[in-house]
Amino acid sequence: MTRTTTSARPPGRPRAGVNDVVFAATLSTVHELGYASATVDRIAAAAGVAKTTIYRRWPSKGALIVDCLLDAFGSVPLEGVSRAELMSSAIHWIAAKIGEPGVGDAFAGVFSDAVSDPAVREVLSARLQDPYRLALQEALGEPENRVLFFIDVVVGTLLHRMGMTGEPMVDADVAALVEMVLGHFADGADPN
Repeated sequence: MTRTTTSARPPGRPRAGVNDVVFAATLSTVHELGYASATVDRIAAAAGVAKTTIYRRWPSKGALIVDCLLDAFGSVPLEGVSRAELMSSAIHWIAAKIGEPGVGDAFAGVFSDAVSDPAVREVLSARLQDPYRLALQEALGEPENRVLFFIDVVVGTLLHRMGMTGEPMVDADVAALVEMVLGHFADGADPN
């Protein structure tokens, strides 16, 4: 008598690693085609998955991009003991991340979409900005409004450079940005 075994795996393509494949395809597509041309259809084709696979996980391109950015950024590596060291490490980290292929383009694109799309703005704020804001607030002992201003100055400057030149900020300019920002924030004095 021959025993027939049945697979515990459901029919269809294995799902392990789908997010990693989609995230890599997203950044690659955004890098190659630009944010506006990186449609969900094109991202799905580059990932080798069906468009429905993407929409089952992410309700919109904006939500996909935010999750992709969260994956690319990881947690903020706050290094150092002093306020100046912590802020300097955060600035260098975000500048390096924005300089990675596709990351700055994706960040600038979803940021631009958020200006006129409240749903994307909510996802971007709640899922991307808030975790980093809270980590910085805790590490620096600063109130929310000061940390938001720090984020605005740093990320705004870095994204502006990317948007205006298509290139990330060079190391010498990042160092100048650190010096400028530390002059305002490092002492912990709240001007308000």
